[in-house]
Amino acid sequence: MKRFGRLTNLIGLIIALPAIYLFFCWKLPSFRSLDNVETIGRQSVITVLVALGLTYVIVAAGIDLSVGSVVAFSCVAVALAVKAGIAPWIAALIGIGLGTLAGAINGVLITKLRVVPFIVTLGSLSLFRGAAKGLGNEQSVYPQSTWLNNILDALDKGERWKIFPVGVWITIAFAVFTGWVLRYTRFGRHVVAVGSNEQAARLCGVPIDRIKISVYTISGFFAGLAGLMAFSRLTIGDPTTAVGLELDGIAAVVVGGASLNGGEGSILGTVLGALIMETLRSGASQWPLPNWVQEIVIGAIIVMAVALDRFRKK
Repeated sequence: MKRFGRLTNLIGLIIALPAIYLFFCWKLPSFRSLDNVETIGRQSVITVLVALGLTYVIVAAGIDLSVGSVVAFSCVAVALAVKAGIAPWIAALIGIGLGTLAGAINGVLITKLRVVPFIVTLGSLSLFRGAAKGLGNEQSVYPQSTWLNNILDALDKGERWKIFPVGVWITIAFAVFTGWVLRYTRFGRHVVAVGSNEQAARLCGVPIDRIKISVYTISGFFAGLAGLMAFSRLTIGDPTTAVGLELDGIAAVVVGGASLNGGEGSILGTVLGALIMETLRSGASQWPLPNWVQEIVIGAIIVMAVALDRFRKK
């Protein structure tokens, strides 16, 4: 029955995404262009990457409210490293590494202090945002241009054969890999087991603390990678970027069929949920609809997705 519910949810998402896209194509002729499809793909990268990590956390019955702040922290760190003359690929590793470390810290605090994830990550949301502002001396960091700036650049006419820029392909590759890990590996089964019934998983020999630390570390890794993509998109290190991104990421996971009670979720659903939200946002901005209307729509989608999850369980 649960498998049938997941399949029904995925079919609904697969139908909803093209339906939303076709609706905006009907209302906005400019929405049909390949350039617009590429733009939606580029705009979705940061949300999708954050949502990939959050899928593991939510399936394990956790929550991570700090990812937006970690994205900003990583973005500023990459910019400072590039500005200091460090090789771009090392600067990228620094940003991703700091994001991974931030996620690991969350996991250790949750497991060792026995504090609920909501409280820990709510505190680290403020902590890492403050660290990003302190790192950048409360202003944006403007480094010299490198190849890192081109990861999410729009493609030139001679590069149309690539379809999407390299940042989008990196995101697709990670989505495929994380989906495979969650569905087909022992670690993925342990993540689902912890989220479904932690006590039963403990009695079956699942290392609960290790799994929890791992999923928050994964969330931090993807937030760090999203910070690198944010730097590429902005070309600066902005400590105020990604405010509210944690809500977009959680919404993408929930819209994708994950349960906030844990034990249920899929990477494919998460990606489809993120694409639906970004398509809605892109169409609403081109219509144009005021920002406050867009925020109301996104909030309504989150509430309906959670209500649908409750309905499916009943």
